[in-house]
Amino acid sequence: MKIVISTDNNSVSPHFGRCPYFTIIDIEEGKLKKKEVISNPGHQPGFLPQFFSERGIECIIAGGMGTRAKVLFEQYGIDTVLGVTGDIDAVIDKILDGTLEGGESLCERTRGGYTECDGHKLNN
Repeated sequence: MKIVISTDNNSVSPHFGRCPYFTIIDIEEGKLKKKEVISNPGHQPGFLPQFFSERGIECIIAGGMGTRAKVLFEQYGIDTVLGVTGDIDAVIDKILDGTLEGGESLCERTRGGYTECDGHKLNN
């Protein structure tokens, strides 16, 4: 299974599309086979779902993500687990031992065309 984790300073980034990096992991038979960190290739509507689908990604893990992005990933058959925080390696350990839990997205829609994301307003 190939999984992407939104990454900022070796922690799960609170906003998927605007994170500086992505950690891509490949898990086979319950073991981590490969871990790679890539720069965010760009934040444009619809781009990242296609980009990750073409690379065989099956699941996205992030602190938060807008509703539109979540729907786009679902259209590509990519699951999303939101509300995740913490150190990337600790999150990977939880994935491997089956204890990772998602929650509410850290990004919420607000008035005035802004998204509230972990206390930061991002102009959409």
